[in-house]
Amino acid sequence: MTEQNENVAFDPIRCEKANTLIQQGVSCYPHGFERTTTVSGVRERYESIGHDPATEQSALAGRLYTVRNHGKTVFADLGDETGRIQLYIRKNDLGDEAFSRFVELVDRGDIVGVSGRPFRTRVGELSLWVDDLCLLCKALSDLPEKFHGLKDTEKRYRQRYLDLVMNERARETFRVRSRVISFIRSFLADREFLEFETPTLQPVYGGANARPFTTHHHFLDQTLYLRIAPELYLKRLVVGGFERVFEISKNFRNEDIDSSHNPEFTMVEAYEAYRDYHQMMDLTEGLISGLVEQIAGTTTLEYDGQTLDFSRPWRRMTMADAVQEYAGIDVLSLDLEELGRIAAEHRVPDWSAAKNQREFLVLFFEFFVEDRLVQPTFIHDFPVENSPLAKRHREKEGFTERFELFINGMELANGFSELNDPRDQLERLLAQDRRRLEGDAEAQMIDYDFVNALALGMPPTGGVGIGIDRLVMLLSGHTSIKEVILFPQMKTAKEPAPDQE
Repeated sequence: MTEQNENVAFDPIRCEKANTLIQQGVSCYPHGFERTTTVSGVRERYESIGHDPATEQSALAGRLYTVRNHGKTVFADLGDETGRIQLYIRKNDLGDEAFSRFVELVDRGDIVGVSGRPFRTRVGELSLWVDDLCLLCKALSDLPEKFHGLKDTEKRYRQRYLDLVMNERARETFRVRSRVISFIRSFLADREFLEFETPTLQPVYGGANARPFTTHHHFLDQTLYLRIAPELYLKRLVVGGFERVFEISKNFRNEDIDSSHNPEFTMVEAYEAYRDYHQMMDLTEGLISGLVEQIAGTTTLEYDGQTLDFSRPWRRMTMADAVQEYAGIDVLSLDLEELGRIAAEHRVPDWSAAKNQREFLVLFFEFFVEDRLVQPTFIHDFPVENSPLAKRHREKEGFTERFELFINGMELANGFSELNDPRDQLERLLAQDRRRLEGDAEAQMIDYDFVNALALGMPPTGGVGIGIDRLVMLLSGHTSIKEVILFPQMKTAKEPAPDQE
C-alpha cells in the first residue's frame, strides 16, 4: 500500500498501527460480521433493563466515536445508522492480548464488531458489557475533534461522507429526502400514473429556458446535450397513448449557483391527458400538502422565521392581480411610457428591453412580488412571450394557461395546459430559436421531432414540474440547496496534475 501521496489524507500513525496489526496476523479489513441487532434494536428491547446484565448476547457493529481509557477499563461510544450506545470494555473480559491490542491499535473512527450483554450503568446509561470485539475496518484518517465536530461548511459539502459521519442532522436531512421521493412516487402511482425514464443525453435540448451543458459523442461524431427537462419526451409518450406519465429526473442547467440553484438538480414532472392547468394545480396542492403532513405530522411548518400553512385550499391569483396587489401597479392599463418611467424610478433590471405591457408585467412581478409570496400561492396566467410550451389562454389574448407555485419566495412548481397545436408550437419554437441565434443563451432550440409528434395528435393535457430539492429544503428546515443535495457542485479545490485527465 502506498502511504506517501500528496493527494490522500493517510495519517502516518494510523498507517503504522495498521502495519502492526497485519504483522500480528489481524486483518484490518475482514469481509463481514454477523450482527444480530442494531443500536435502536437494543434500546427498544432493553428499555427497562436495570444494572444486572441481560442473559442474552447482542452482536452490534458500527463506528467508534469516542474512546475513554481508564486503565483496565475502557468506555467507548459506538454508532450505527440507528443511533449510538456506550460500550463497557474490561481487560478481564477480553484477555490481556486482545485488550492491549484494542487500547494500543484501535482508534476513534475505526469500525468494529462487538458482542456483549446490555445493562444499565450506575448513572442510568444503557450500555453494552462487551465480551468480544473485532476490528472490521481500520480508518487511516482522523475524525474531526470530538467536542466541536465538523463546522467548516465548505468541507462539509466537499466531503459529504465526513459530514454524514459527524452530523446527525445531515443524516436526517437525507432520510427526509428519501421519504419525500418515496411519497411522490407512491402518490402518483396510486392515481394510476406510470413512471418512465427518458434520455439524459439529448440531440436537442428543450422543455425549459436554460443554458445547457454540451458534450460530444465521438462514435456518432455528434453534439449532445444534458437534458434541461424531460418534458418533450414525456409528452411524446402522451402522444403514444400513455395518458398518465411521470418521471423523477436529474436535470442539468449551466447556470449560476446560489442558495436555491444547483447546476444538477432533481424534479418530478407529471402529465395527464384530458386535464388542464386547473386540475394540475389541484394535483400539485394535494401532493405537497399530503407530503408535508406525512413528513411533519402537521400541515404547518416553521421555516426561515415564518409559519407556513399548507392546509387546503391555497391562494390562486393571476400575475396581473399579484402585481396590482403587492406593487399597486395596474400594468395592463398603463402605456409603455408610464411603465418605463415606473421601472426606471425603481431601478428594475433590464426594463429597457421590454417591448410591451406583458413583458413589463413579468419584470414587475419578479422585482416587486416574488419575494413577498410567503404562504403557498399559485400565480397563473403568464404572458405568451415567456411560455413557449403552454396553451394560449382560452379568454385572455396574449396570455397562456400557465401557473407557478411560490412558497416563502421560492418557485416550487411550474405547470401548464400543454400546447398541443403543432403549428402554434412550431411558430413559438421558431421564435425561441431566433432569440437563441441572436445570443439568448437560455432560449430553446427547435425540436422538429417533437413538433412531428404533436402533428400525430396529442389530447388536451395538463402538466406540472415540481422541484424536489426545494421541497426537501422546506421539509428539513434548510435555506441553502447545498444542504439537501448530497454532493453539490463546487469549484475544484485543487487543479489536477498535468498528467491527470
